Amino acid sequence: MLKKRLITCLFLMNGMLVRSEKFNYHNALGNPIHQLERYNDWRVDELIYIDISRQDTYDLGRYDTKVKIKDNILDIISEVSKKCFIPLTFGGRIRTIQDIRERLKRGADKITINTIAIENPDFITEAAGIFGSQCIVVSIDVKINDKGEYEVYKEFGQIPTGMSSVEWAKKVELLGAGEIFLNSIDRDGTGEGYDLDLIKMVSESVNIPVIACGGVGKFEDFVDGIKIGKASAVAAGNIFNFTEISAINAKKLMKENGIEVRI
Repeated sequence: MLKKRLITCLFLMNGMLVRSEKFNYHNALGNPIHQLERYNDWRVDELIYIDISRQDTYDLGRYDTKVKIKDNILDIISEVSKKCFIPLTFGGRIRTIQDIRERLKRGADKITINTIAIENPDFITEAAGIFGSQCIVVSIDVKINDKGEYEVYKEFGQIPTGMSSVEWAKKVELLGAGEIFLNSIDRDGTGEGYDLDLIKMVSESVNIPVIACGGVGKFEDFVDGIKIGKASAVAAGNIFNFTEISAINAKKLMKENGIEVRI
């Protein structure tokens, strides 16, 4: 039986690690590299870094913790890959094949794409053909619209696409994506638990792995994401930032609930 994965998702803005809430509110947490040692020690299965910076060039502004941070995503990837002993996925601001090539060259194992996949679906097929499907993760950001339907959004969760989550998930699988990173905008940073209906609906509509993200507030949410949501992997950010030895304890609870995980 394939083991289920526990993944840490870290959001970066202007080179800083930030806490995200509903894709709008962002609270700076510090240097994105200094967290690595504990994630290595905690034996999380993967790390996903998403660059949500709005500007082409980082504006570091006032930063007075006396810790030097990198001023572009490629330097951050290079530094992270030197110190990280678990698989790394990087996403955000990818628009070209060369963008993917640069990230892999700097040490990323996989990349995740969102807006470019929506605007140019053939890009998924092209990227998978060059780098392999196992390298291409399509991020799907979903929000409940005014009609009460699950709708896919792009551009940092700001622009509705008119596509349903299941419709888009099926399409990205056919186009060659190796995995889906499914994020609930409504649950992001709330601690209210995963949107299990959304996760189950998408997971059961495709044959490729689905990584669930958005809303974890307690370790039991990871269990629900696997058992009820049928996800292949569960991811979170905030709970790992604020809870000591969180991944170790989360995996212990998952194991106790009959979920096969790597300890």
